Amino acid sequence: MGIHQNLVAGEWVDGADAAPNINPSDTNDVVGEYAMASREQVADAVAAARSAGPAWRRTTTQARSDILFKIGSELFERRDELGELLAREEGKTRAEATGEVGRASQIFRFFGGETVRLGGERLPSVRPGIDVTIGREPVGVIGIITPWNFPIAIPAWKIAPALAFGNTVVFKPSELTCASAWALADIIRRAGVPAGVFNLVMGTGPVVGQAIVDGVDAVTFTGSVATGRKIVGAAAARMIHVQAEMGGKNPLVVLDDADFDVAVDCAVDGSFYQTGQRCTASSRLIVQEGIHDRFVDVVAERLGRLTIDHALKSGTQVGPVVDGRQLDQDMSYIDLGDREGARKVVSGQRLNRETPGFYLSPTLFADTTNDMRINREEIFGPVASVIRVKSYDEALAVANDTEFGLSAGIVTTSRKHASHFEANAEAGLTMVNLPTAGLDYHVPFGGRKASSYGPREQGRYAAEFYTIVKTSYAG
Repeated sequence: MGIHQNLVAGEWVDGADAAPNINPSDTNDVVGEYAMASREQVADAVAAARSAGPAWRRTTTQARSDILFKIGSELFERRDELGELLAREEGKTRAEATGEVGRASQIFRFFGGETVRLGGERLPSVRPGIDVTIGREPVGVIGIITPWNFPIAIPAWKIAPALAFGNTVVFKPSELTCASAWALADIIRRAGVPAGVFNLVMGTGPVVGQAIVDGVDAVTFTGSVATGRKIVGAAAARMIHVQAEMGGKNPLVVLDDADFDVAVDCAVDGSFYQTGQRCTASSRLIVQEGIHDRFVDVVAERLGRLTIDHALKSGTQVGPVVDGRQLDQDMSYIDLGDREGARKVVSGQRLNRETPGFYLSPTLFADTTNDMRINREEIFGPVASVIRVKSYDEALAVANDTEFGLSAGIVTTSRKHASHFEANAEAGLTMVNLPTAGLDYHVPFGGRKASSYGPREQGRYAAEFYTIVKTSYAG
């Protein structure tokens, strides 16, 4: 098995080291060996991106659009193959992984259209004989640092607008999911992106991530709050553009008047599918007391019927946790819930399957309070807590009582409460009678408080980060 190399200045190059990519559904299965870049190679990638920038920004919008459509088309045509690769390295089910590749395809094609739609304004000056034009220009070299939980969709929604608006890219994926990133990089290279415009440097955050932040003109990051805060601080010190999408502790409010089946579906889907490894997962289920006991019982029964197995196995509904470190973290929070006095309605257990992997059954806690650590800190696994409340007003207060503000949902048949929740939930996304997880590619994405920093991602709002506004006067 050959080593998958980094892409620098249009050439595949060896790294300073290499690391195996292990299948979390079968730890005997090595997906591939991937080169780990050095700081010096990152500097070379940044230099290549900077050198390629002037010609790329002068490339016509139609030429850039054609390239993005070509990338999107190949992703769509290969969605089954790439979905299997993604499921194999990350652990989400085949259906979830194939859907993610399809979403990446849609994102590239969407920004293929945005490339030729990026407009400006022409205004009369308040002074006679002077015209004013307002336009947008590329920022320059964009550093892109992405997580393991959506290893092709999140890179897509950062890389596509960066290229669409004339920037060049230095991209670092999570070292846990290099296979999807490498496949995407190969597609981008073969689609006709000029040498140096797009660069792939794989490796760890302390080495590769830090070197990117030290060298680029702007950095966009998705990952943990702790790392995001460090990146924001480092970017501020260099006075470069920064965008950080971080954690969530998302509430799903279930009122007494909710459609019961919808409430259960929203909770199970939003909290436990994709192994709960979504920043938009509903890890706090805030349930009004009239429906509380029945809701807990039925959700528990549904969790007991979930099929947890190899990601590529037919019938699997929930795959494994991504790696041993994440599994240990999940188990430590399950133990913490016990120590905090929460009642474990469904007990998360390490599971054995036909192949050795990081299998974990769901955990559902009840009789919890919002001041427990299991309700304050992001767990990022198939673990959710139920909080009993007396009224809508109490539910809203509990929902907002968190340092995070990414996604917040409510299940209710009351138009009054739904409208009030949309207006008063302290989150960047609100969901009414829907799971807290689940996004469209053409609308803005982002949160508030500790969940996000900087401009929104996706849709036409992506231009706010990937371009700089220029005002020009002419007499």
